[in-house]
Amino acid sequence: MAQGFMNNDIVVEDWAGELTAVRHDEETGAHFVIAVHSTRLGPATGGTRAMVYSDVADAVADARRLAGAMTYKMAVAGLPMGGGKSVIALPAPRAELDSATWRRILQVHAANLRLLKGSYWTGPDIGTNSGDMDILRRSTDYVFGRSIEAGGPGSSAGNTAVGVFAAVQAAAREAGVADLSGRRVLIPGLGAVGAQVAEFAREAGARLLVADISHDRCAPFEAQGAQRVPVDEVTTTECDVLVPCATGGLITTRVAETVPCAAIAGAANNVLAGDEAAEVLRRRGICYAPDFVANAGGAIHLVGREVLRWSAYEVRVRVLEIGETVERIFKSARAQDITTGAAARQIAEANLAAALA
Repeated sequence: MAQGFMNNDIVVEDWAGELTAVRHDEETGAHFVIAVHSTRLGPATGGTRAMVYSDVADAVADARRLAGAMTYKMAVAGLPMGGGKSVIALPAPRAELDSATWRRILQVHAANLRLLKGSYWTGPDIGTNSGDMDILRRSTDYVFGRSIEAGGPGSSAGNTAVGVFAAVQAAAREAGVADLSGRRVLIPGLGAVGAQVAEFAREAGARLLVADISHDRCAPFEAQGAQRVPVDEVTTTECDVLVPCATGGLITTRVAETVPCAAIAGAANNVLAGDEAAEVLRRRGICYAPDFVANAGGAIHLVGREVLRWSAYEVRVRVLEIGETVERIFKSARAQDITTGAAARQIAEANLAAALA
């Protein structure tokens, strides 16, 4: 049974995290989930994802998966925060909600954050932005990622993209691709992060392939010579590096058996559907940069600026170190003949254990 703000009789699988809180708001029809996976290194933190789910159990499962990944992300990055996640299961896509409904949703979310009294902090994610964080901050202190105009560090998308591209380059080198010039780089998902990663790849001379459910997002890159790939052909289109920047679960075990690429590194959370997919990629010699390492630039940006008070330069230096971390993970995975995900989790677990020493 999910623990939470109210008992919704939602049955979900066992979980090793510390808390799952679930709330339903009758006025808007939205369900709210906050998953706190670990506070061992500090208050749990993770973005607020707002989207439509098939049912509440799926929203709970998504929040829990993402919260666990945040624990490892923070630990590998050496940040003094734990892992958590907010999911708002919307009654309809955000674009279809009127302003009054969205205001009510943010009010309820702020109340949920206050109930947890600082054990969980949130920031922007899919479906939310810095403007939403500005509104939340008027009602609660437990918010990262406010706009620059509101006194925050602004969007984390830029530093997330910088870190992802550093991971892309490291994964490509591991796969024997020293230079991306002329190489096929396929980027599904051209949101705030994916579009910037695509621009970095274009500037590096890559043969850019792009995919997105929105034609408008693809159009600017097509105008510069990029090839548009249908969304349902992303995992069957040949490329040198696949850079998933949309939602997770793209690489299932079955997909891992056939995906035609040499390396995978992207911004999407939970790119792999499970550990079996990681093992298949390892067996096939496909170099996979674990997502919770590759996309840590956003966390470094927010925690670095708002908790550790780092300068923009200090944050950028730490973000660029993601490439070195990915290289270290590849080296460890080769030496132990294990998956890169397992090697990354070893680093995280060591940092988590050190916090208890």
